[in-house]
Amino acid sequence: MAEASVREAALDALLRIEKNQAYSNLLLDEVLKKHQLSSRDSGLLTQIVYGTLQHQRLLDHTLAAYSNRPPDELAGWVRQLLLLSLFQLKYLDRVPDHAVVNEAVNLAAKRGHKGISGMVNGILRAVIRKGFAAVEAEDTVTRTAIETSHPDWMISRWTRQYGAETAADIAVQNNVPPVTSIRVNAMLISPEEVRSLLEEEGLTVRDSPIFKTAFRVSGGSAAATEAFKKGFISIQDEGSMIAVQALDPEAEDIILDACAAPGGKACMIAERLNNSGRVTARDLHTHKVKLIESQAARLKLTNLLAETGDARSMEEEAVYDKILVDAPCSGLGVIRRKPDMKWSKQEADIERLSRLQKDILDKAWRALKPGGRMVYSTCTIDEAENEAQLQSFLERHRDAEPDETMKSRLPENVQQLMTTESSLQLIPGKIGTDGFFICSLTKSKRQER
Repeated sequence: MAEASVREAALDALLRIEKNQAYSNLLLDEVLKKHQLSSRDSGLLTQIVYGTLQHQRLLDHTLAAYSNRPPDELAGWVRQLLLLSLFQLKYLDRVPDHAVVNEAVNLAAKRGHKGISGMVNGILRAVIRKGFAAVEAEDTVTRTAIETSHPDWMISRWTRQYGAETAADIAVQNNVPPVTSIRVNAMLISPEEVRSLLEEEGLTVRDSPIFKTAFRVSGGSAAATEAFKKGFISIQDEGSMIAVQALDPEAEDIILDACAAPGGKACMIAERLNNSGRVTARDLHTHKVKLIESQAARLKLTNLLAETGDARSMEEEAVYDKILVDAPCSGLGVIRRKPDMKWSKQEADIERLSRLQKDILDKAWRALKPGGRMVYSTCTIDEAENEAQLQSFLERHRDAEPDETMKSRLPENVQQLMTTESSLQLIPGKIGTDGFFICSLTKSKRQER
């Protein structure tokens, strides 16, 4: 595919994401499969789409400075074409500036008319001559939000919860490409054998600093390898793996993953049980349950039962030894994987999701045996969904106790990041992981009153 065509595909992807509020990672996978791009072109398309979404507000800031009309008054395709071109000018060295302008002008002429192509040409050439617009906002929150391309409300919340310096660090990390980590299926193969297989297929493999049965990989698609197809590996963020480590599955345990899709944690639990015991992986959506079943079959798991069910309406009582509640959340810890969330999420979503999490936790607690363990995790960094949710739960349930043995189950470099003996807040990029909150609770053997 010619580079001009890659940019046209990128423009179409950005328009679809904006129109349909589709997750960029899912839609990008569709585009890559549809066009069957080479590795080189796939990399360029991914860079342009993700980069434009990641830096959208800063790019809009410059566009507003050079356009006679506010960016949101431009036709959607014209604005996105200008934004992806500005991204290339500022962040990509691969293509000369004049080529970026020419390709943008040609696309504008193809989709519009001479007047639009002339405007695109004028704006881009003016930016090349004069430079990108400086950010001069006096308010620290607004300045950080523009410079790192986030909505004000996110930076404001993180500033209140973590302080201005950490809030800025989080925002910067959200624009850094994420680590790709894999988990070795130790039931089928050793880590050493996996390393050899992946390196034979051209991937660069580095040891995980957190787990001996995990690697960080680059230089290719782990999902396209024979090791993946044969069930030897799964692609999973190490923060997600830590949640299972906190749960600590043991032989013959009866375990529930209450909100299991797409199944990474449930399958890791089943692997840790070495096909003993039973893992019930439940999810609200039938099509997502099928994804879990597909993963379990690929990994040769016989102790995992995937089923459709609403975690808010569970009626089970004292059934499970251990329960994982990886609850639906705002996802603010995985923005670098889904940069469009910066623009699709609203602050009101956090309050709505907090109510949902409360309902799920209360139902799951009833299903846990006395003396059992429940791990609550989210892939967000917001206090309302994490620490505040935990404290509210403890106030409602007198038979719930913070599990202070959790720390001893975690790797030493993770222990150092724990906020209490029973809870952990991972900040994006801090040790290479996504943002995750993980806490562990035990159920006393006396009856709740």
